[in-house]
Amino acid sequence: MMQIPQYPWDSETQGWLLGAFFFGYLCTQIPGGYLSGHYGGSIFLGLGVLGTAALTLLTPLAARMGSYWLFALRALEGFGEGVTFPAMMSMWARWAPPMERSRLMTLSGSGANFGAFVALPFTGYICQTLGWPAVFYLCGGAGCLWAVFWFIFVSDDPRTHRRISKEERDYIINSIGPQGTGHGWSLPLLPMLLSVPLWAIIVTQMCSNFSYYTLLTSLPTYMDNILHFDLKSNGFLSALPYLGAWLVSMLSGVVADSLIERKVFGTTVVRKLFTLVGVLPSAVFLVAVNYVGCSHILTVTFLTLSTTIGGVTAPGVYINQIDIAPRYAGFLLGITNTFGTIPGVLAPIVTGYFTEDHTLAGWSKVFWLAAGVNVFGALVYTIFGSGKLQPWAVTEEERAEDEKDRSGSIST
Repeated sequence: MMQIPQYPWDSETQGWLLGAFFFGYLCTQIPGGYLSGHYGGSIFLGLGVLGTAALTLLTPLAARMGSYWLFALRALEGFGEGVTFPAMMSMWARWAPPMERSRLMTLSGSGANFGAFVALPFTGYICQTLGWPAVFYLCGGAGCLWAVFWFIFVSDDPRTHRRISKEERDYIINSIGPQGTGHGWSLPLLPMLLSVPLWAIIVTQMCSNFSYYTLLTSLPTYMDNILHFDLKSNGFLSALPYLGAWLVSMLSGVVADSLIERKVFGTTVVRKLFTLVGVLPSAVFLVAVNYVGCSHILTVTFLTLSTTIGGVTAPGVYINQIDIAPRYAGFLLGITNTFGTIPGVLAPIVTGYFTEDHTLAGWSKVFWLAAGVNVFGALVYTIFGSGKLQPWAVTEEERAEDEKDRSGSIST
């Protein structure tokens, strides 16, 4: 068994290194969403993952060279990865019929939770058997291999895909309508800036992400310093919450689409309902961790339930951009993700500050803060959010065509 190297990095330095990825990630969200909305998302998503995977292969070398080099490498990885979610949203704007958006987008978005579920125990096992550098070589290599298949099989638009039937192509194009095309170089920036539903998404995603990133980056440290699990158990138990969130998010997407399709609720109500149901119980279980001390079973149970129930929010606020402005959805996701990534920078640093002395009291502050911020965001979205297509998202040509159709219907 290879020994895991120990680097002389205190908790504050570790917090900065964990947050380094997000410094780069912030920079390419909006440009990635803008260019994906204009040109199509497949090239940007593919290159973003490929670039990040290639840089991941260099992580062991950067760590040996020092913390500054590792910080720079992690920031570059974030720079490449920043285009991926806006590009994905741009693609779904052209591919996802309105009645299937929730399940299709939660299925693709659930990859983040599934990746965390697989990676945490897998990397713990590899560290103990092959040594920690093997984690980065295997994960980086897998990303490069994925990119090959992506560029072979994926197309930006159903109109240009070579492997779908004419019936499927016509169904997708007709369901989405004119909003399923790229936008031009100019954007309605001022109306976007003044859009209350857009700001509701921004605030809520920032608050929700603070909780998510706190757990994602700090849970293994909590398992080690407070609960004293060994590396292999730590990896498996840290992964459990993400297995639950993965399954619940996909199921929630199916239920959300069913409620909209059967006209039980409108889109606005569905987005708000799933956001609230996902956030409030999740926050309760996160706070409950503070009252179980060092009980291994209860701590793991409450953390797992908190993240699992949080998966209900997947068909809520997280896909709301495509409801209010499908054509600009990639660009809007770039905006909301830019703001939503700020907690990715802050969460590890705040956690490092609160937990410098490695006490339960310090971790209690971390969990209380994460839960409180999350609930605040959900309440903001419940009051100000919307699932309706916004007037500024409709072009003059579409508005004229719609008025023409309505006048024709009236005269008939």
